[in-house]
Amino acid sequence: MTTALITGATAGIGAAFARRLAADGHDVVLVARDMKRLREQATELHDRHGVEAEVLAADLSEEDGIAAVEARLSNRKQPVDVLVNNAGFGNKGRFLEVSMADELKMLTVHCEAVLRLTSAAAASMKDRRRGAVVNVASVAAFVPRGTYGASKAWVVQFTQGAARDLAGSGVRLMALCPGFVRTEFHERAGMGTDNIPGWMWLDADKLVAAALVDLERGRTLSIPDPRYKALMGVVKLAPRGLLGGVSSKAGRKYGPQ
Repeated sequence: MTTALITGATAGIGAAFARRLAADGHDVVLVARDMKRLREQATELHDRHGVEAEVLAADLSEEDGIAAVEARLSNRKQPVDVLVNNAGFGNKGRFLEVSMADELKMLTVHCEAVLRLTSAAAASMKDRRRGAVVNVASVAAFVPRGTYGASKAWVVQFTQGAARDLAGSGVRLMALCPGFVRTEFHERAGMGTDNIPGWMWLDADKLVAAALVDLERGRTLSIPDPRYKALMGVVKLAPRGLLGGVSSKAGRKYGPQ
């Protein structure tokens, strides 16, 4: 039986990955900050699917938290076969309205933690010649939209570059780029969602199912919905100046309220 480690596992996309991977027979290591929620989730997954569910409370904006998850991923006696780097958050406000401390915290979670955890997992996986890493980014990676979009663009570029370097090693890497998903993400950031059109919302469980199909097919980038694939196709063709203006307006309309 294989083991999957999921960060940000107690809600949203992370919880959906945990449910699906446990249902597929993977033992799971659940990582998040809230120990109470972790234990409740672990009990539910164990009772429903008969898998082992380990919990690890860690704040990935802190050195101790990243180091603790690195150590678990580097444990060769209890190897992790699938890593899902899902932990992340949004900040409410435009550039210069958000404190520098919060901007740097975002970069730590979205970039430093992803780099270090991917490296720890991939090194062990390469030795065993098998394993997979899914780094959750966002369609925001493809539009000029502040620190959040920039950090997710880094995730995409890093993941695809690392996947190229590890080609033939047995280690698969994929960047997952969802659009709006009904999770706790916007509520935690204090962002309004009432004015987001219904057609733009994605279901987390369906998103994960589509992402895992893309991973199995060997794709290094997954935009797992026809609507967003079409939108990103338009984005690729749009002039950068125009795209920046549209992105700014969209951010004001659909972003923090």
